[in-house]
Amino acid sequence: MAVEVMLPTVLRPHVGGAASVEADGTTVREVFDNLVAAHPGLDGQLVGEDGGVHKFVNVYRDDEDIRYLEALDTKLSDGDVVSILPAVAGG
Repeated sequence: MAVEVMLPTVLRPHVGGAASVEADGTTVREVFDNLVAAHPGLDGQLVGEDGGVHKFVNVYRDDEDIRYLEALDTKLSDGDVVSILPAVAGG
């Protein structure tokens, strides 16, 4: 099953400059694993040392924040869009 993964500018050099790539997987975790296998420069950029989503990125399935779903185990359907956005801090 293929989904489109939208990438922020900071991650695009790791995928040849593309704004989006297609990846296979039935969960966000599988998609991330397949992305890292295809683009090793993404290793450590998506998943943190604790095994969860890296603290400096937010991930959405379509328009839903996966933190409020099943995190990396969020199920995906063919044609879903996974968006990776840099976390913004402020005060």
